[in-house]
Amino acid sequence: MEPLTPPTPRTPLTTDHARREGERRRRRLQVLGLNSPGPEPAFDRVARLAGQLAQAPLALVNLVGDERQLYRGLFLPPAPGGEGEAAGRAEGGRSGAGRAGAEAARAEGVMEGVAEGPDPDAVPDLAREAPLDYGFCFRVVMGRAPFLLDDIAAHPDPEVTGNPMVRELGVRAYLGTPLPDHTGLVLGTVCVADLRPRRWGRQHQESLRELAGTLLAEFRVRDSLLAQQQELFAVFDAVPFPVMLTQGPDHLLRYANAGQGMAFGRVRQLSPGRQVLPGLDAVGVFDTMDRALRTGETATLPEAPIASYDSRSPQIYRFTCAPVRVSPKAPVSGVLTVGINITGHSPADAGSRRLAADLTSQVERLNNGGGPPRP
Repeated sequence: MEPLTPPTPRTPLTTDHARREGERRRRRLQVLGLNSPGPEPAFDRVARLAGQLAQAPLALVNLVGDERQLYRGLFLPPAPGGEGEAAGRAEGGRSGAGRAGAEAARAEGVMEGVAEGPDPDAVPDLAREAPLDYGFCFRVVMGRAPFLLDDIAAHPDPEVTGNPMVRELGVRAYLGTPLPDHTGLVLGTVCVADLRPRRWGRQHQESLRELAGTLLAEFRVRDSLLAQQQELFAVFDAVPFPVMLTQGPDHLLRYANAGQGMAFGRVRQLSPGRQVLPGLDAVGVFDTMDRALRTGETATLPEAPIASYDSRSPQIYRFTCAPVRVSPKAPVSGVLTVGINITGHSPADAGSRRLAADLTSQVERLNNGGGPPRP
């Protein structure tokens, strides 16, 4: 091995230190909108460059939470069916990495002189997420230092040779470097793996370190947009109608103004929306939010009769659901939902609708990289 290889960390997954660090990473990933296993174009590009520079059949931008790893960036070599087919698999929820990686490696001769390893037809697909003990990225994160393995089969540690990634994918070499955000918190790794033993050089290590550094700008942009969203929340606090911001397909409640709490009930932050707001779910609000999240376009529920806490009789609400991104080029990560009470269609309703439309347009402007909300 390279002399720079640090000793194999012995930090168990269950230590208090590991739990505290995992909680910090989980919360940070939630704030950045990166706590789900979907693909991220910026991270996929970095993974592709890492795989090409290292000439490795598997490359990842891997975000490590408290209970699982999220492969937000994933690169696989072209499969026998063609480059487009492999790229399509990498963009999906399941990649076919095990079979494609083994077949492509054999086709290119990289397995020459190495035992056959697992049957490629028996190797399971690589999903966009995995347990913490799958592979070696957790070691990189906890050690805050690069970790490399030139020949896993020759390693003296049975925890290394018996790792599930080794058994299931036939991985024989690994190189990973820490992926810190601009606050210094290590969120994961940029890593490459091969199906044959190989000697990772200093140039490989430096290339991964530089690629990890290119993602600092992505984290900064997300934080900047989040700060602008906070400014917008100050406006939301004062409006006389319900507003809530949810995150991800489970619609975790990131923000709800006083109007939301008075009309439909106060809920804890990051609670799953459908579970804690069953009245809104029953009238189709969350289905409308699903549509905005899926299409990336504003969706409307024109009329929804619903019982509210601030009225003795059922009211009719109009709900507008605007998709939200944590950076202009990022996938949709959440939904801003505004509810307007249109019962009776009073002149005040028209003013509220205009204000709601203005707030929604400000969110859309943020999505497109515009400035902070107007006063």
